[in-house]
Amino acid sequence: MGKVTKVYIKNLFGITETELDGRSIEITGDNGTGKTSIIDAFIYGLTNQSNRDYIVRKGATEGEIIIETDAGLYINRKKREGKVDYKSVKERGKDVPGPEAFLRDLFTPLQLDPVAFIGMSKQEQNRTILDLIEFDWDLNWIREQFGEIPVGIDYEQNILQVLNDIQAENSPYFQKRQDINRDVRNKKAFVEEIAADLPAKYDAGKWEAYDLGSSYRKLERMREQNSKIERAKAFRDNYNNKVRGIEAEREIAIAAEEKLIANERDGLNSTISRLKAEIKAAEDKLLTIDDKLSDKKKVIEAEHQAKLAKLDKDTEVANEWADKEPIDVTGLDDEVRTAEEMKKHLNEYKRMKSLQEDVELLKEESDELTRKIELARSLPGMILETATLPVEGLTVENGVPLIRGLPVSNLSEGEKLNLCVDVALSKPNSLQVILIDGAEKLSDSNREKLYEKCREKGLQFIATCTTNDSELEVRYL
Repeated sequence: MGKVTKVYIKNLFGITETELDGRSIEITGDNGTGKTSIIDAFIYGLTNQSNRDYIVRKGATEGEIIIETDAGLYINRKKREGKVDYKSVKERGKDVPGPEAFLRDLFTPLQLDPVAFIGMSKQEQNRTILDLIEFDWDLNWIREQFGEIPVGIDYEQNILQVLNDIQAENSPYFQKRQDINRDVRNKKAFVEEIAADLPAKYDAGKWEAYDLGSSYRKLERMREQNSKIERAKAFRDNYNNKVRGIEAEREIAIAAEEKLIANERDGLNSTISRLKAEIKAAEDKLLTIDDKLSDKKKVIEAEHQAKLAKLDKDTEVANEWADKEPIDVTGLDDEVRTAEEMKKHLNEYKRMKSLQEDVELLKEESDELTRKIELARSLPGMILETATLPVEGLTVENGVPLIRGLPVSNLSEGEKLNLCVDVALSKPNSLQVILIDGAEKLSDSNREKLYEKCREKGLQFIATCTTNDSELEVRYL
């Protein structure tokens, strides 16, 4: 919008009436002489804002400011007591639509107080410079880059500060990656611990499919068959002993019966003489005693033959098994024992495999977070290649603006003054004017350097400088 060619002020703040041309001026005088009123009136004309309670000069009902530039801009603003305020903003004689927004786009805040930049904190200075970098972005651009809108980020900041916060060590991405990597380390430790307890070359699939119940049943059948063989061999080996035992039972039984009969005979013979009346009966009984003995022998013999027949039958069964070779159960027994032992490890093996799968998923998630963090670190370089940089020699490293390789805090006072002018006029097509209220805050040399910097840039400036003079003085520079 070029340079200011005219500033007319009437009844604003402490000013009765004054008019300035396009030259740079320094307004001096003691406190209360009205130096700042000109600056405040100019700011009011541009912004319709003032931090003073009274804008219209005491005793007047209307205050007015007119600002004209060599590019055809005309601003007329009136503050009225008890009436609606008036404003007219024209460009080359035509009314400007949306005048307040139009005016806001003509200057940067630091144009109205560039020295304030020097007094800012390091963080505020960095933020101010980064905010001047022109790069068209919105949340859709963020979503396109990262596939999402990262949470926990202040998106009211400059894009470079946003990207720096995304990749910073205290960012949600970084913290989440740390948590994931810690979880990966813990799960890997569990996997190693489980693996150390597993047998070498453990084949989980084999032992999970192994039918232990079937092997148990098969082994039991084999053991039962071997037991029959052993019992059969023992039975057959004891055959002769069993025959002798059976013979002995017969002889003992006969001997016992013979003894009983002999005793009975002796008793009968001894009683014949005493018991005449019983002789006939005893004689009759004596006649049948041999038959009785014969019957007893027949019973004993029948029992004897039955036992021999049973023994022979049992021997035949025993012979059937005794001639067989015992089955070698060692292999199956070892296999079953091994299977029992191996199956004990299946749950831990499955847990290990589950942990390994978790680790792979977590590593993928960690790698994706690393990609996003690295993306946030690389994007500033791409942005700076295409963005409009407001200050010569400006670069950005880890979200910190550098001027010719140095952070703002490392610049000398003179370099900061140069920078604050560059920053103040960083907006393209801005008004080529700077308002410097309180230039006495700078040393004489730095104040002159600031004025000289403005001259080199072809800028107008309106500066106030508090002195001990009781009268206000306007000095054209």
